[in-house]
Amino acid sequence: MYYVPYYRNDNLLLAQISKAIKGESSAIVCYAKLAELASSEVEKARILEIRLDELEHLQKFTAIYVSLTGTQPTVQISSDCPSEYFAGIDYAFNDEQNTVEFYSQVADQANDPYIKESFRRAATDEQRHAVWFLYYLTKHKSKTSFENSPITK
Repeated sequence: MYYVPYYRNDNLLLAQISKAIKGESSAIVCYAKLAELASSEVEKARILEIRLDELEHLQKFTAIYVSLTGTQPTVQISSDCPSEYFAGIDYAFNDEQNTVEFYSQVADQANDPYIKESFRRAATDEQRHAVWFLYYLTKHKSKTSFENSPITK
């Protein structure tokens, strides 16, 4: 079963979906690593919830890709995720913000309502994720700044 046959020749859309699949796959691996490095159980749980959202996006984008091409996508995982927690949270925040813009562009360009809504919804989720990562960045930066302040020494 093909979702929308007239999209079969849309190389730009397929390239965008492939990029989204790569990004989601990489985020899933990165967030598993960050969850293990988390400074509290609360942060670990939230990062794992975000990771579940990324798994849902990956499943949806993969299904769209398969419906358009009749083949499974080739998945490549980026190894850019830092091994240190604070750097990883900073990386995740920036990645989520860039992904919001990318998914919004894909949604704006898509003609098919299902693809449009799938990317629009994912963009909304990515923005929510970015807010959480920004919160953790701010929280840890404030804590570090306070600990290193001349006032506390």
